[in-house]
Amino acid sequence: MAEKFHSFVVFAEMRTGSNFLETNLNAFGGISCHGEAFNPHFLGYPHNEPILGIDQKTRDRDPHLLLNAMRGNTARLSGFRYFHDHDPRVFDAIMDDPKCAKIILTRNPVDSYVSWKIAQETGQWKLTDVKAQKTAQAVFDAREFEAHLEALQAFQVTLLNRLQVSGQTAFYVAYDDLQSVGVMNGLARYLGVDETLDALDSNLKKQNPSPISAKVSNYDEMTAALSRLDRFDLTRTPNFEPRRGPNVPSYFAAAQSPLLYLPLRSAPRVEILQWLAALDGVGRGALCSKMTQKELREWKRDHPGHRSFTVIRHPLARAHDAFCRHILTTEKGSFVQLRKTMMRRYNMPLPADGPDAGYGLAEHRAAFAAFLVWLKGNLAGQTAIRVDAAWCSQAQAIQGFGELCLPDRIIREEDMVQDLAALAASVGIADAPPPPLPDADQPFTLDAIYDDEIEKLGAQAYQRDYITFGFSAWR
Repeated sequence: MAEKFHSFVVFAEMRTGSNFLETNLNAFGGISCHGEAFNPHFLGYPHNEPILGIDQKTRDRDPHLLLNAMRGNTARLSGFRYFHDHDPRVFDAIMDDPKCAKIILTRNPVDSYVSWKIAQETGQWKLTDVKAQKTAQAVFDAREFEAHLEALQAFQVTLLNRLQVSGQTAFYVAYDDLQSVGVMNGLARYLGVDETLDALDSNLKKQNPSPISAKVSNYDEMTAALSRLDRFDLTRTPNFEPRRGPNVPSYFAAAQSPLLYLPLRSAPRVEILQWLAALDGVGRGALCSKMTQKELREWKRDHPGHRSFTVIRHPLARAHDAFCRHILTTEKGSFVQLRKTMMRRYNMPLPADGPDAGYGLAEHRAAFAAFLVWLKGNLAGQTAIRVDAAWCSQAQAIQGFGELCLPDRIIREEDMVQDLAALAASVGIADAPPPPLPDADQPFTLDAIYDDEIEKLGAQAYQRDYITFGFSAWR
């Protein structure tokens, strides 16, 4: 046996044919599959003996002992079946080990669900002779099936991603492939075993060979429910934005109060900092900022009961703020080189030296509309220009926060007065002063240029934020 792998795992789920696959793997002299070795409810199989000298009590205390025992078993290539709800403590060790071969067994989720429901009803999970067959019809439960499907799909996406980022490949086996001795011999070759089978094991029998219409008592209800499922995920909002990190140095903590502010660019910020400083009667310079991750953890330990928050702004208003602050003007804080590129490469009708006496309302609307069109392409990864934090989607920025510190509260700009007061009260600060009103430095307000087309362009650019946070039209 070539030492291609030192162990293997079969990623499967209930009623996918994993018992049949295991039986045929064990028919090879150089392979030994030990069942559901990390099932939290039993070891390998119900009422089974220890595996490679490891009993269930020992495994439960430290599952890596069993994992290491399989890696060290050189007489046969050892492996096991792993389902999405098995012991998560070994999952990373399995996925990070390129010497552990990955076999992924799949089945039509409707078929596996119906088979599972019938097995629950009959109590029969294996069949070796048709004379012992127990029959029943499944009752399709739409909500239960959707939860079942979501769990399976989420685990498959996780597997795929982990294989991709680690540069590994897996051997995929579909339920129907289990009847092919050629596929089984190919799997053995993938595992590095130089043996072949002449025929598959004939002991296990298919339990429910009837068409699915005969196996479900409420078949019409099932087909109606399945027709409502978006099989191809057509309603999803594609996301091509680059991932963003937590950006801890941008956080602000109150001088004494246990409050931590996670700012979003082009959303209310200056007024929040003024409010945060006013809580403790200090100036903005007394706020804790430019922290490292270590300093942030120390601040949290020193402020038990702390609360973190961020403030989101309507996507269209935020885009307008970013446009006026960074793109339209040539003053401090603008992206001078970037605006030149926008004018040259994307024909954005910006005033060459910033707004002047000839820059009117019509020009402002045309320039902002062009920026929104460009923004849609930029967020979709279709331009050569970076997705800057000043206009990235708020959903993506908050997801980046979550790598280290998810905000306890996400406050909307229009609800700041009451929500900030409630936040202060939650940490024992009564009668907190209201935040100052925003002071927007813009040549024209969004209200002055807003119309249906501007709304449409903004919604197209920021579809993810509109859906994630439930934003409706600007007015």
